[in-house]
Amino acid sequence: MDNFKAFGSSLSSIGQQITPFASRTFQYTKEQLGQAEDKTQLPPDYIDLEKRVDALKQVHQKMLAVTSQYSHEAYDYPANIKESFSDLGRTVSEKVQLLSAATTPAEAQAALTAPPTAKPQPKTFSHAIARASLASSQLLHQQHTGAGEDPLATALEKYALASERLGEARLAQDAQIQSRYLAGWNTTLNTNLMFATRARKNVEKARLTLDSVKSRAKGTTWKIGAGSPRDDHPASDELSPEAQEEIEKAEDEFVTQTEEAVGVMKNVLDTPEPLRNLAELVAAQLEYHKKAAEILSELAPVIEGLQVEQEANYRKSRESAS
Repeated sequence: MDNFKAFGSSLSSIGQQITPFASRTFQYTKEQLGQAEDKTQLPPDYIDLEKRVDALKQVHQKMLAVTSQYSHEAYDYPANIKESFSDLGRTVSEKVQLLSAATTPAEAQAALTAPPTAKPQPKTFSHAIARASLASSQLLHQQHTGAGEDPLATALEKYALASERLGEARLAQDAQIQSRYLAGWNTTLNTNLMFATRARKNVEKARLTLDSVKSRAKGTTWKIGAGSPRDDHPASDELSPEAQEEIEKAEDEFVTQTEEAVGVMKNVLDTPEPLRNLAELVAAQLEYHKKAAEILSELAPVIEGLQVEQEANYRKSRESAS
C-alpha cells in the first residue's frame, strides 16, 4: 500500500509540472475511467443551448444532403438515354430556325446535325425531351407524303420548343437556389455553426483545466486501483494561497469561456438567415412553377387545336370512305 501511495505522490508531482494540454488529457482520462471525484457541471441553460445548436446543425446537414442536388445540372437527366455530340450541339430553337430554311431532306438532316456554335446544350430532363421531340418531329416530316403537314409532327415541334423553355426556366430556378439558399445554408453550417463548435470546445478545455487544477491542488491527481481516495490530501480550507489563486484563475477562465460560448450559440440560433434563405428557396421554386404553368398554358390549346382538327379530318375521311 505504501508503494501505491508513493507512486500516486510521484504522479501528483509530475502533474504540477506538465503542460495544460497534458493536464486536460489526464483529467479527461480519469473521467472516462470513472476516477474523477468531482466534475464541474455546466449550467442547465448552457446544456439546452448545446442541444438546440446540435439540432440546428443536423437540420442543415439533412436539408443540404438533398437540396445540394440543385448544384448539379443533370440531377433529373435520364440515365438511360445516350445523346451524341451533335445532339447537344445547338439549341432546339436554333435547329428549328435552320429546319425552316431547309428545302430538301438532306438540308433538314444537315440542320439537325449542324456543328455547335457554343458550349454543349444543358443535360436536363426538359432539354432531353425537347431534343427527342424535335428529332421525332423531323422523322415524321421526312416520311410524310400527304397534303399539308403531319399534325403530330407539328405538335411535337411545338412541344420541343416549349420543353426547351421549361428547361431554361429550371436552370434559372437552380441558379437562384444556389445563390440565395445553398450559399447561405452552407455558410451557416461551415462558418457560424463551426464557430459555435469551437466555442464549445474552449468551454470543455476550460472545464477540464479547472477540474485538473482542483484535483491537483487537493492531491487527487490519480488513484490507483479501486481503493478509497487517499486520506492524506488537504481539505479545501487547508489549500495554500497559491493553490487557491490557481483555482480561482481557472474558474474565471471557465466562466469567461462559458459566457462567450453562450453568446456565440445564441447568435447562431437567433439569426434570421436560415429562414430567410428557406423563403428564397420557396420563392425560386414558385417562380419556376409559375413560369412552367405559363409555358404549358400557352402550349396546351395549340396542341388541343391540332388534335381537334386531326380528329375532324379523320371522321370526314371515314365518312367519305363509307
